[in-house]
Amino acid sequence: MPKNNLKYLPAIFVIFFALYAASTDSAYAYIGPGAGFAFLSSFLIMIVTFALAVFYLLSWPFRYALRALWRSGTRTKSSVSRVIIIGLDGMDPKLAEEFMQKGKLPNFTRLREQGTFTSLATSYPSISPVAWSSFMTGVDPSHHNIFDFITRDPCTYQPMLTSAEIGQASKVLPIGKYMIPLSKPRMKLLRKGRPFWKILGEHGIWSSVLRVPITFPPEKFNGVLLSGMCVPDLKGSQGTFAHYTTDATKNEVETGGVSRFVEIQNGVISTLLYGPDNSLVRNGKEITIPLRIKIDKGAGKAVIDISGQRFELAPRKYSPWIRLAFPAGLGIKVHGICRFYINTLDDGFDMYVTPINIDPESPALPISHPFVYSIYLAKLQGSFGTLGLAEDTWALNEGVIDEDAFLEQAYLLYEEREKMFFNALEKTPRGLCTCVFDTTDRVQHMFFRCLDDGHPANKGKETEKYKNVIEDLYVRMDGLIGKALEYTDDKTVLMVISDHGFTQFKRGVNLNSWLFQNGYLKLKDGGSTSGDWFQNVDWDGTQAFSLGLAGIFINRKGREMKGIVEEGEGVSLLKSELIRKLTGLTDEQTGAVSIREVIDTDAASTGPYKHDAPDLLVGYNAGYRSSWTCAVGRVTEHVFEDNTKHWSGDHCVDPKIVPGVIFSNRRIVKENPRLTDMAPTVMKLFGVGIPGYMKGKPLFEDIPGVVKEAGGEFGDEEKKRARAV
Repeated sequence: MPKNNLKYLPAIFVIFFALYAASTDSAYAYIGPGAGFAFLSSFLIMIVTFALAVFYLLSWPFRYALRALWRSGTRTKSSVSRVIIIGLDGMDPKLAEEFMQKGKLPNFTRLREQGTFTSLATSYPSISPVAWSSFMTGVDPSHHNIFDFITRDPCTYQPMLTSAEIGQASKVLPIGKYMIPLSKPRMKLLRKGRPFWKILGEHGIWSSVLRVPITFPPEKFNGVLLSGMCVPDLKGSQGTFAHYTTDATKNEVETGGVSRFVEIQNGVISTLLYGPDNSLVRNGKEITIPLRIKIDKGAGKAVIDISGQRFELAPRKYSPWIRLAFPAGLGIKVHGICRFYINTLDDGFDMYVTPINIDPESPALPISHPFVYSIYLAKLQGSFGTLGLAEDTWALNEGVIDEDAFLEQAYLLYEEREKMFFNALEKTPRGLCTCVFDTTDRVQHMFFRCLDDGHPANKGKETEKYKNVIEDLYVRMDGLIGKALEYTDDKTVLMVISDHGFTQFKRGVNLNSWLFQNGYLKLKDGGSTSGDWFQNVDWDGTQAFSLGLAGIFINRKGREMKGIVEEGEGVSLLKSELIRKLTGLTDEQTGAVSIREVIDTDAASTGPYKHDAPDLLVGYNAGYRSSWTCAVGRVTEHVFEDNTKHWSGDHCVDPKIVPGVIFSNRRIVKENPRLTDMAPTVMKLFGVGIPGYMKGKPLFEDIPGVVKEAGGEFGDEEKKRARAV
C-alpha cells in the first residue's frame, strides 16, 4: 500500500467504529421546521459500513491505478503542488496596515514583503454569504443567487433563508400517532454555480475545505468538506440559546434565545432542556430531556445531571461539550451537543446554555462530505461546534452573557478550527487546503465600539478594559499565519483573504419607516407602526418594502402574491423615483449623509438570477446600516435610531468603504483584485482551464498552455438555468 494511503488507515477504522457507535442508538435525522426524521436500522448501518471499510482496504491497488490513469489524463501543467487559502472573515485592510506599522504583525509583514498585501474588492452587497459565494464560484450574486441571509417568500411576504431549502420526506408511513418517513427529507442548496474545488476535483485535484460559508448541505466532490455559515442548530434555527434564571425580571429575551424562570427547592433546580420539534409524531412538540442542577454554594459550584451524565461546574467557566440524546420515540434518539455556563450562584441562580449544535460524532443530518468526515474529526480531536454562526453574538446583545464570556467562547471555537485546519494541512500534501475562521468577524462586530469613544453603544458598558481586544485578535491571527508559513515551500502558494472589511455601526436606518412616511408602504386600520415580518401591512396599497440587510423590493404585479406595481414602465419609474429620493438621504439629527448610493439591480446585473434579488441595493455610508427593526420587516415611528447594542461594527454598507484584504507569498500582477478573482486564480495555478462564465481574472503571471474554456457568458449549467428563468 502506498505511503500516502497508509496514513489514512487508522482513520478508516475510527470512522467504522464511529458509525457503529452512532448506529446503536439512533439513526440519521434532519431536524427543522416542517421536516421529518429519516432513519435506517442500526444493523443495516453496521453491515454497510463494515462492508465499505473492507472494500476500501481490498480495492486500494485497483483504485490507486485507476486514479493515476485518470489524473494523468485530466491534469494539465501546474505551477504549484499545493495552494493554501486562509479566510479571515472580516479582516480589515486599514486595521491590518495600522497594526503592521506598530510592529504587531510580523508574519503578515513578512507576506507583504515577500509577496503581496493589498485590499480585495468585496461583493455587492458586502454581506458574508454573498461574498463567500462569489469567492468560491468566481461570479457575482446575479449568477450564484445569494443576495443576503434572508429574502421574502413572494407568496407570503414572510422571511426565508437564501442558503438552503429543507422539506419533508416525500413518503411517510402513518402508524398510530407516528409518521414514519420512508425517504430522506429534501435538502437543497440554493446557492447556484459550481465551487472551484468541484472543478478541480474533476481534474484529479484533491481539496480539503473547512468551514467556508454557504456549503450546507454539502456537495459531493473529490475531497473533504466541513460546512460553515448557515449550518442550523438541532432546532432547525440559526442558533437559539437557553437562559435559566431565578430572577423574574430577567425572564425576557427579545431575540436569539429563550429565557426560562426556575426555582430552587432544597438546593436543587429541576427543569427541562428543550430540543427539536418531534416530527416523528403528529403535531409533535419540542422534545425535552430532564435537567437537574444541585447547587453547592459552600463549594462554589453546581452539579449538573443531564442525558445520563453528571458533571461539576463552577461559575464563570464553560463546561466541555456535553452530548445530548433527545428521545423521539420508537427507540430513535436525536443527538446534539451544547455547553453550559453559570453566570452566578450568588443571590439566586443564572445560567446560559449555548444553542444545541448538531453532534459531529452522530450527526442528525449531513454537515460534511463525505458524511463520515465530521465523525472522523470528532473522534480525532473531540466534539466541536458545528453551528454556522456558533459565536453567540445574540446572547451578548441580550445581556445573557458578558464580554468576557463571549470572548472565551469565541476563542474556544477558534482553537477547534485551528486544530482542524492543521490536521487538514498535514493530510493535504498536494492540492487545495482552505479554511475560513469566523473569529475575526464576530469579535469585531461586538467590540468595534471600543475603537470609538463616541459610539452610542458605549453608554453603560465597559470600554477601557476592551480597548485592545481587536488588536489582540489581529495579533493572534498573525500567530496562525506564522504556523501556516511553516507548511510552505517553493511549490506552495499561500493566500490570506477576507471577504470584506469593517466600519462603525452607530445609527440604523429603517427604510420601511421611510417608505411608510413617504407613501410607498401602507398600514392597515390607519396604523403608524407595525410588528415584525410586516404585521399589519396593507399589501394592496404597498408599492415597496425592505427585508434583511441588502435593500428594497418592489411589490411587483405578477411576482409578489399581492403585487400592485405594473411591470415595465411602472417598475422603472418607481425605481428611478426611489433612487433619486434615497440617494444622499440625510440624518437630520447628525447632519450626515446616511446613504451614498442606490443601485438598480436589474440594470447593474447580467446573471439569470437577478430577478430574485432586491430590486434596489442600498449603499449606506460609514456609521450607518439597515436598522435592526428594518431587517425584520417592522415599521417604527422614526427612520433613524441609535444602535446601542454590543453589535457595534458592521460591513453591510457601500462596498467601496469596506474592501477585504489579500496577503500572498507570491506577488500578484492584477491591479484592483476582487473576490471573484480567487476562483480563476486557483484554477490557473493548478493548470486547469477557467470556465468562460467566471467573471474574475487570475492574479498571477500567465502559465503557458492554460486557456479559458469555451462557454461564453455562462457554462452549460448556467445556460440551462437561464433558459428556465
